[in-house]
Amino acid sequence: MKTLLTGAAGFIGSHVAQALEAAGHEVVGLDVRTGGDVREPAVLDRLLPGVEAVVHQAAKVGLGVDVADLPDYASVNVYGTAVLLAAMARHGIGRLVLASSMVVYGEGAYDCARHGQVRPAPRMAEDLARGLFEPRCPRCASHLEPAAISEDAPLDPRNAYATTKLAQEHLAAGWARETGGTAVALRYHNVYGPGMPRDTPYSGVAAIFRSALEAGRAPRVFEDGEQRRDFVHVRDVAQANLAALTGGRPGAMIAYNVASGEPRTVGEMAVALAAERGGPTPVITGEYRLGDVRHIVALPDLAAKELGFHARIGFAEGMREFADAPLA
Repeated sequence: MKTLLTGAAGFIGSHVAQALEAAGHEVVGLDVRTGGDVREPAVLDRLLPGVEAVVHQAAKVGLGVDVADLPDYASVNVYGTAVLLAAMARHGIGRLVLASSMVVYGEGAYDCARHGQVRPAPRMAEDLARGLFEPRCPRCASHLEPAAISEDAPLDPRNAYATTKLAQEHLAAGWARETGGTAVALRYHNVYGPGMPRDTPYSGVAAIFRSALEAGRAPRVFEDGEQRRDFVHVRDVAQANLAALTGGRPGAMIAYNVASGEPRTVGEMAVALAAERGGPTPVITGEYRLGDVRHIVALPDLAAKELGFHARIGFAEGMREFADAPLA
């Protein structure tokens, strides 16, 4: 299948390109690093003839630094996706795989002993400043137990990046309904692996810890290190994209969690990386960011059932490789 891959030179995109080519697909790459911008209709009109599917990885990622980042997030992620979908419609291309994110959920799923499953409000700055990091039940303010989140959970984006990823899903859903196309949105959880970008304000926590260790510095773990996440290896993510090329339903956009199903705390990841590199020992700082959520753990069953996707690289194996893997 001839496939346009946007963001082909990026961290995840480069691994997706390898997986597609290994499976026999013809990959047409588009990336701003190599002079191709998804926001340029003329560029798309040059590349799309003969293409049968689009795998859309191109995006501005990370939580951002401050509100000055808002125009860039909206331009690249929202406007860029709109331009791409319009071009796909012009060229009669009916299949889209969209890189979405678990950030569209906001906080993860929680259970209250008195009220069952609840959705906590954003954490209060005064609680965070006092070291009270766990969200409270919105009905009785009592302790909550984190649970795995499924794709039908309410969506509650809490920063600029999250808002634009949800907008991409809405645009893809509208495109699918109007054209009869098939859209699959892959809600990546915390992706890590070889080729991850080095420490920048837009990097994921895995890259930040790995960069610190490479420089001989102790990883600085925010809050108390007990934040729960699902760390999924980039090669597994690439395989999920491959599986999504034959999934979905015409006329609809279907979202899937892409995760390992093996939740860990942020502190556990820092300790594992430090142990594999021989130190230094991570430092728990108590610092926090208002845009962060406390726990977000995936229920990966739907992707297994409908796409046949199962993550293959376990946490210990992945951390062992990532501890010494090259960064971009």
